[in-house]
Amino acid sequence: MQSFVDLDRLVGSVPSGVVTGLRTIDTGRGGEALDHGVVPTLLAGLAERARAARIEASSALDGVVVDDTARAARIIAGRAERLRGRDEQELAGYRAVVDHLDEEQGRPLDVDLVLHLHRLLFQHTTTPGGRLRQVENVVVGQASDAARVKRFTPVPVAATPAYLDELVARYRRAQDAGRHHPVLLAGLFVLDLLAIHPFVDGNGRIARALTNALLLDAGYGVTRYVALETTMADSPEAYAAALLDATHDWHVARHDPWPWLRYVVHALAGCSTQLATLTANARRGRSKQDRVRDHVLHDARATFRISEIRAASPDVSDQTIHLVLAQLKAEGLVAPDGVGRAATWSRLT
Repeated sequence: MQSFVDLDRLVGSVPSGVVTGLRTIDTGRGGEALDHGVVPTLLAGLAERARAARIEASSALDGVVVDDTARAARIIAGRAERLRGRDEQELAGYRAVVDHLDEEQGRPLDVDLVLHLHRLLFQHTTTPGGRLRQVENVVVGQASDAARVKRFTPVPVAATPAYLDELVARYRRAQDAGRHHPVLLAGLFVLDLLAIHPFVDGNGRIARALTNALLLDAGYGVTRYVALETTMADSPEAYAAALLDATHDWHVARHDPWPWLRYVVHALAGCSTQLATLTANARRGRSKQDRVRDHVLHDARATFRISEIRAASPDVSDQTIHLVLAQLKAEGLVAPDGVGRAATWSRLT
């Protein structure tokens, strides 16, 4: 709520690096309609994989991990007959959150929606979902020596309902006014929601799910095809530091939101660039083998997993990916490090 008290002062002057990122995001937004008509098969595959990645990565950021990858895939697909333990229950709950938002596109943001999402998240557990926090608490983290340290004090329990109501109202007024970039408004909403910390558990997952929904409502569909949460899960320290730095003096509305907004814009711009590269390759009519080869040699990390190649080429079969890797290995351009699901590959050029 505090971020929306004086928006012109808070985000009226946008740093140049953020402006550049927003331009990349807006450029990507402009190409999404064209991509739907030219590469629908690619986009359908990307959407399917991004959905699974969003569910798994966002859950992992809150410590919810199902180690059995095949089992996790069944839960995410909704094919698990019985849920075994708390992590599986919460993974299934977050799947319901993501799917509900996908099915309810265009539903206005309100407090009832936030509460309903929390209810879905914990529907398979003994935790009562959909209830605002009833006890005072603090947000804690881990110091370098693994000790737990206080990071932030949320608003008092008695003030939480009013703060949440006002946050939603102020966000919707700012969105209707159209004076500030919608990506920045979505980032500020998430920042304030996490600062309010309305629930005992699950605040991060609800905030990340709403991030996608708010961006989609504003016309930014990139996270439907490239999971923003994967970037966050790949950089958890930077994610946590950006939030922490942006909440200093939040209670008195003298905080600096740019550490968090820079992080969000940079991550989202990366998603836009990745989507643009994938669709450009598909539009050029290049063979699947050539696209995999180029990705491995030019776009993939120096050390990568086959799962990353799958995510970058959702319309390409595992057989084709393995064939290209075998060819590159024979040419001395890549080498495997280990075997099995945990194996990685290294680029030798």
